Amino acid sequence: MKGTSRICARIFTLSCALSSVLGATYSLSDNIVGTGFYNSFNFEAIPDPTAGRVNYVDQATAQSLNLTFASADTFILRADDTTVISDSSSVGRNSVRIRTNNAYTTHVAVFDMVHMPQGCGTWPAVWETNESNWPAGGEVDIVEGVNDQGTDQVTLHTSPGCEMPATGRTMTGTALDLDCDTSVNGNAGCGVSVGQAPSFGPTFNADGGGWYAIERTTTFINVFFWSRQATNVPADVVAGGSSVDTSNWGTPVANFPNTDCNIAEFFDGNNIIINLTFCGDWAGAVYATSGCPSTCESYVDANPTAFVDAYFQFTSINIYT
Repeated sequence: MKGTSRICARIFTLSCALSSVLGATYSLSDNIVGTGFYNSFNFEAIPDPTAGRVNYVDQATAQSLNLTFASADTFILRADDTTVISDSSSVGRNSVRIRTNNAYTTHVAVFDMVHMPQGCGTWPAVWETNESNWPAGGEVDIVEGVNDQGTDQVTLHTSPGCEMPATGRTMTGTALDLDCDTSVNGNAGCGVSVGQAPSFGPTFNADGGGWYAIERTTTFINVFFWSRQATNVPADVVAGGSSVDTSNWGTPVANFPNTDCNIAEFFDGNNIIINLTFCGDWAGAVYATSGCPSTCESYVDANPTAFVDAYFQFTSINIYT
C-alpha cells in the first residue's frame, strides 16, 4: 500500500496495525463486462479438484448448451437444468469453471453480481489462487457457501506457517478457524463468517445481488460486501470508474492482517476463478444436516429442474492496481 512502509518506520506499533485497514487509491487496469468475459477468462474443462458431482465443460460446449451467454452488460454462467443423470459412470452434472488470463498481486477487484447459484447440493465460489503452485501460492475465497445454508464465508488457504490472530482485527464478520494451513483441520483454512443474510444464496438473489470486493496488499487482505439494497455503498464502487479509494469504504467484512502471516511470502500472483460444483468435499459432507432431501449425489442426478436458479449473473468485474 502506498506509503505504508515509510509511515510504519516512523510511528508507533498501534498505527502500523491500523494500516491493515486504512486503504489507498487504485487505478483501473481491467474492466470486464458482457462479452469481454470471454476474452478475459479461460473455461477449464478439468476434473473437479474438490471431488464434486460435476462435469466442467469447455467454452464451445458451454455456449452450445446455453450454459453461458453474454450481452453488452450481462454475463451468465450456469449449470445444466434439463438432464437427468442416469449413468452411474458419469462424473456429474454439466457446469462451468473459468479462470482469468491475468494474475494479480497488490490489487482491488470489485464484483458487481446480480445473482449467484442457489439450490440444494450447490457449491458456488468466486476466489483467487495460483493453481500451478497451490497451496504455496495461497488462496482467497471471496464468495463461497453450500446448500443455501447460512451466509458467505471468506477464507484463506495457504501452506504451513500462516495464521490469523484471534483478536485485534478490524472487521464486521466473525473469525472462525485461525490456522490457514491446508494440511490441518481438514483444510478448513482461516475463515470469516460474514454474518449478513443478504451475503449468500436466495437472500442475496432476492435483494437483487450486490457488490463484493477484495483489497490485497503486502500487509493485509480485506474483503468487503454491500447488498444491492444497502444505503452505504461507496460511490466509486457503484460507478465502476477509473479509480477507487478504499479508505472511504468503511469496515471490511473480513480482515486478514500480516500479524502472524507474511502475505507477500504466502501469496503469489493469483488468478480469479469462478465456478459452480455440486456435492463434493464440502456441500456433500454437510448435506445430511442441511435439511435437503435424499442424498446429495442422488438429488443432483435426478432433479435437473431444481437447478433452474443455479447460475451466476455478473454486470462487471473491475480490477484496480
